[in-house]
Amino acid sequence: MDQAGLQAVADDKGLHLAKVTWVHHWTAGLFSFRIERPSTFRFRSGEFIMIGLLGANGRPLMRAYSIASPSWEEHLEFFSVKVEEGALTSRLQHLKEGDHIFLGKKPTGTLVLDALLPGKTLCMVGTGTGLAPFLSVLRDPETHEKFEKIIVTHTVRQAEELAYRQFLEEEIRADEIFGEMLKDRFTYYPTVTRGEFHRKGRITDLIRDGIFRNEVGVVEEDRGSFRFMLCGSMAFNKDMGALLESNGLVEGSNSEPGTYVMERAFVG
Repeated sequence: MDQAGLQAVADDKGLHLAKVTWVHHWTAGLFSFRIERPSTFRFRSGEFIMIGLLGANGRPLMRAYSIASPSWEEHLEFFSVKVEEGALTSRLQHLKEGDHIFLGKKPTGTLVLDALLPGKTLCMVGTGTGLAPFLSVLRDPETHEKFEKIIVTHTVRQAEELAYRQFLEEEIRADEIFGEMLKDRFTYYPTVTRGEFHRKGRITDLIRDGIFRNEVGVVEEDRGSFRFMLCGSMAFNKDMGALLESNGLVEGSNSEPGTYVMERAFVG
């Protein structure tokens, strides 16, 4: 279907139609892409939105995706897996510059600063593409106003799956705006569960065993001021949530802020 036809479908369904401006393939199973941001589109860093393509039945096939770009950015960026049998991802992975996708108009989600009580350290714990919302939150000036220290953990199977590693290790520190904000306040903590890497193991085990605490320099008097954001598989979220609650943390929401939040809308 041509652009005019897609626009007619978008208008009929109350969706935006946005042009793809950039595509990057990290591995055979992971890729990122950017789309033009509609002038009326507003969201809070960390939220997700429905995106999709035209289905075989002539109707939009939509799925929830976290927005990886911060709320001030002029484009919208997404981080995705490639699933050959996936109804949407099997097609999304073939996107190229100039293509168009459908974009919802109502972003939402719990991985936002409003859902957390005030604290000293924000620890964002993600697995796989669950890193996406934290890339957004990390680059929000409000995050740096509310927290003294920021930690982003990213757990994957193989080291090559550590997408955005160079950005988190080097590029953001050279950024004109955030390089100065971060300085020695930001810790990137990558881990792998298979293959060779300098830090191996599931993040839940590293936290449970005290290895994480020792490596990031958590002192006892600061433990109560930690706030967590979680985004990963259902099993990971459940395991990590139970671990935090066993240490006295309470899940928060937009209406009732707590000491940790997790994204329950989809599997990252």
